[in-house]
Amino acid sequence: MEVDGTTEIKRHSSFTNPTKRAPISKRVGRERCHSYHNSDAAVEPPKMSFRVVRSSKFRHVYGQAMKREQCYDNIRVSKSSWDSTFCAVNPKFLAIIVESAGGGAFIVLPHNKVGRIPADHPLVGGHKGPVLDIAWCPHNDNVIASGSEDCVVKVWQIPDGGLSRTLTEPVVDLVYHQRRVGLVLWHPTAQNVLLTAGSDNQIAIWNVGTGEVLLSLDCHPDLIYSACWNWTGSKLLTTCRDKKIRIIDPRKGEVESEAIAHEGSKASRAIFLKHGLVFTTGFSRMSERQYTLRTPDELSEPIVTVEIDTSNGVMFPLYDPDTNLIYLCGKGDSVIRYFEVVSMTVPRKSELFQEDLYPDTLSDEASLTADEWLAGEDAEPCTMSLKERALVVQGGYVAGRATTLTVTKRNALATPRERDADEREPTPAPAPATPPPAFAAVVVSVTTIPDSSGCVPSVQPLYFVFFPGERK
Repeated sequence: MEVDGTTEIKRHSSFTNPTKRAPISKRVGRERCHSYHNSDAAVEPPKMSFRVVRSSKFRHVYGQAMKREQCYDNIRVSKSSWDSTFCAVNPKFLAIIVESAGGGAFIVLPHNKVGRIPADHPLVGGHKGPVLDIAWCPHNDNVIASGSEDCVVKVWQIPDGGLSRTLTEPVVDLVYHQRRVGLVLWHPTAQNVLLTAGSDNQIAIWNVGTGEVLLSLDCHPDLIYSACWNWTGSKLLTTCRDKKIRIIDPRKGEVESEAIAHEGSKASRAIFLKHGLVFTTGFSRMSERQYTLRTPDELSEPIVTVEIDTSNGVMFPLYDPDTNLIYLCGKGDSVIRYFEVVSMTVPRKSELFQEDLYPDTLSDEASLTADEWLAGEDAEPCTMSLKERALVVQGGYVAGRATTLTVTKRNALATPRERDADEREPTPAPAPATPPPAFAAVVVSVTTIPDSSGCVPSVQPLYFVFFPGERK
C-alpha cells in the first residue's frame, strides 16, 4: 500500500496466518498497540534497567512494636469530627482528649503509667464544651493549653506525678474568640507566648503571663486549618479553607506571600522546616492525598508534588528537626496507631554514649521574653547537649525541673507611677522545694550485625518515633 506516495507500509503475514509467529521486536510492538508495524524502521535495542540504592544513614534502622502491657489501654478518645490529633506529648506527660459528659475534658498520664487506665481516672475538665486542641508549653513541662467549643482557651498547671483528682481550676482563662477555638500553638522561642485560632477566622497571640492579647490577626477570609511558626518564631505559616497557604509577619499583621496549596476542598496542613522550606499535605482535585515541598520565595511553584493514595483521612505532618525527618500520620490510617510507641534500632554494638545518635536537641529554656519578642527581637531556640547532661536511667527519661506558671494581671486603672513601680519590682518566681533532678536521656543497648567481611555497617542516627510528636 502506498501512503502519500512516499512510505510503503506492509502488513505482516502473522496477522492473517496465526501459525506463523512474528519477530520478537514486531511482536512486542503489535502487542503494545495492535497496529501495523513499520518493517523499515530501526528497532531500538532495549535499555538495561538498574537501580541505584541511595545512601542513607537510616537504611538499617527498623521499628518494633511495644508489648501490650507497655501501651495505654481503656481510654475513650474523643469522637469529635474536628481534624486534630487529639493528643500531645512532652518529656513528662501524655495528654489525650477524651469523651466527657457535661463539657469537655482531657486526661493527663505520666509516661510510666501504662497499661489499663481506670474508668474513673482524674481528668482536666473545666471547659463547658468539647475540647478541640491541646498543646504542651515547650518551656515548661507542667503547663498545657486547651481550646474548646466554648470559645475559651484555658492554661493549666499539672503537678509532678500527674493528677490525683479531677482538675477544674485553670491558671488563667483567655477570652477573646467569638466562636469555637480549634487551634492552640506555643511560640518556639518566646516565654509564655501562645497563638490561638478560632472559627471566627481570627488569630490571637497572647502573653499568658499577663493574660493579655498581644496581637490579633484578621487576614483570613475563612476557617483556619493549621498554623506553624518558623524556626526562630519570626514568621507564621497558615492554611485556610480558601485553599491558600500564607506566610505572615505576625508583629506587623501583614501577609508576605500566599499561594494555592492544594486544589482539593478537604483540609490541608503546612509546616515550616528548620532551614526555611515549606512542607504541605492536602488533596488534589480528584481527592488524592498529596504532599508538596516549596520555598518561601516561590510558594506557587512547588519543588516537588507527590500523590500518595485516595484515602479520605487528613494527613498530619510531624517533623523532627534533629534529623530532618517528617512523619505523615493520616487520620483513620492503620500505618501508625494511636498511643503505640515504636522504637527504632540501629544495628551497632556499643555501651558508650554516641554523639552521632544523640545530636544537640531543643531544650526547655526560652530564648526571649514575650515583651522582647513583641519589640521585634528574634533568636534561635535554645538547645542542649545530651552528652553533657545525660544520665543512664533504666526505664526512661528524667525531665528537668518543675516550674510554676505565674500570671500577673495588670491594673488598667493604675497610675503611671504605680505602673512604673510594678515594672521595677517584678514578682519573684517561687523557688523549687527540692533540688531539680538531673536531665537525662535514654541510652539504648543496640546490637551490631557485621557483614561478610566482618565490618560494622556505618549507620548514623538512633531516634525514637512517638505519635504524635514526642521529643525523646
